Amino acid sequence: MTRHICLHGAESTGKSTLAPRLALRLGGLVVPEYGRTYAEMHGTEFDAIDLLAIFDGHRAATLAALAERPDWLVSDTDPLMTQAWAIMLLGRRLPEIDAWTDVADLYLVPATDLPWREDGTRLFGSELARRQFMDVAIGELERRQLKWAWIEGEGDARIDNAVAAIEAAGLL
Repeated sequence: MTRHICLHGAESTGKSTLAPRLALRLGGLVVPEYGRTYAEMHGTEFDAIDLLAIFDGHRAATLAALAERPDWLVSDTDPLMTQAWAIMLLGRRLPEIDAWTDVADLYLVPATDLPWREDGTRLFGSELARRQFMDVAIGELERRQLKWAWIEGEGDARIDNAVAAIEAAGLL
């Protein structure tokens, strides 16, 4: 049975760097962040239609990875982050995402202890906006009463802390 870990939280917290490193350490597959790919192709002026396309892209990529039956799957975000984007950008939840139930076994939330880096797809760079986005993201996990752990540190310390959180959750 595949154990599924998902990286979740505000922008520019190292999720896309952590995902492949964590998958390598665990011997698993990575599901890349579909929202980034979408934003690079279509821009960041997201409306509900765009966010639902991102939602569908996340789901399709995850199902394709699960079809390979890996022991571990590490997702660089999932539809719950798309819902956080909907709240931040549209001021409302999308019912299609609220109905989605294929959640990960554990969510790892990297802290905002890394410096903000603009990459052309990020929107919430001020300290206030980052904090608000993180609060919304964590609120999505707590609303569903999902298991999650806070991950801090830089470089190898961040990956070691992620592995320790997975072990503490009883998945390793």
